[in-house]
Amino acid sequence: MKKLTLASLTALILLTGCNTFKGFGQDVSKAGEGVSNSAEKVQEKL
Repeated sequence: MKKLTLASLTALILLTGCNTFKGFGQDVSKAGEGVSNSAEKVQEKL
């Protein structure tokens, strides 16, 4: 029960930071773009 409560509170805090599930999706998308850009820069250097 304690683990479930802790997991729920953690999820609530993370999702509140994004305000909505749509915002969460946008945050994930931005992170993916950052990884892609970094990978492209490394590939150009090689």
